[in-house]
Amino acid sequence: MKFSLRQIEVFLALCHHQNMTRAASQLAMSQSAASSSLKELEQQFDAQLFDRIGKRLQINERGRLLQPSAEALMEQAQEVEALLAGKGANSLLKVGATLTIGNYLAVGIMAKMMQQNAGAEVSLSVANTSEITAKVLNFELDIGLIEGEIQHPDLEVIEWCDDQLVAFCAPHHPLAKTASLSEQQLINAPWILREQGSGTRQTFDRAMHGLLPQLHIAHELQHTEAIKRAVAANLGIGCLSKVTLQEAFKRGSLIPLTVKSRDFSRKFYFVLHRKKYRGVSIGQWIDLCRHANL
Repeated sequence: MKFSLRQIEVFLALCHHQNMTRAASQLAMSQSAASSSLKELEQQFDAQLFDRIGKRLQINERGRLLQPSAEALMEQAQEVEALLAGKGANSLLKVGATLTIGNYLAVGIMAKMMQQNAGAEVSLSVANTSEITAKVLNFELDIGLIEGEIQHPDLEVIEWCDDQLVAFCAPHHPLAKTASLSEQQLINAPWILREQGSGTRQTFDRAMHGLLPQLHIAHELQHTEAIKRAVAANLGIGCLSKVTLQEAFKRGSLIPLTVKSRDFSRKFYFVLHRKKYRGVSIGQWIDLCRHANL
């Protein structure tokens, strides 16, 4: 074999960081050792894998073609190492989740996976749909759990479960006792919503098709809890996943609003890179998600 796993490790670290210093630091190597490793790999195959732009390394077309196979090779090598060490095939599973799923569902699933599989490790990154998707595309995450609808030729998007957005207000808001909001009331109300790029906002905008230009968007906030607090303070009305609102509705600190004329249904999805090596842990994670009590 003309290459070493260490050379592949260096190559992948550079794919993620596009900077020799940060890649070397991740691998606990000197910068010169990492640089030599990449140079040797490229020379052995007469293949330039990165374009040099000042001090920055930008992966080129040949490097992009190599990355999926290199990622799969390293994950298989890690499974072999774990088996040889008598630890089973468990390795670190890197999960990304959008804010609603990450803050309200994924932590419980992560705990169950680690309880059921001795030695299993799961890391969880929480961000909006566009950020999670970008990380899955760059192999920074093994699997994403998203709320938004996406289309990309390199991604496989698999349905997980149904969800529903719910409009809501403070108990003392003038609309709190309204049987069903009219379109004029939807237009007149100040809205406190998630930011553009989030799955929740995507669903809201789709549901409000035809009314969007007329809506009064008072505030756009990135965090669900901040929206709930702002609505509780009577700064406007909101619209979030029912998953995030169940406890507040039980306490009576927030009140659900009925909007019969609009469809707020949506789905949660798994998203994976089509060329991603799918080890045992990814299958276990998907199975736990499907059997979770949501």
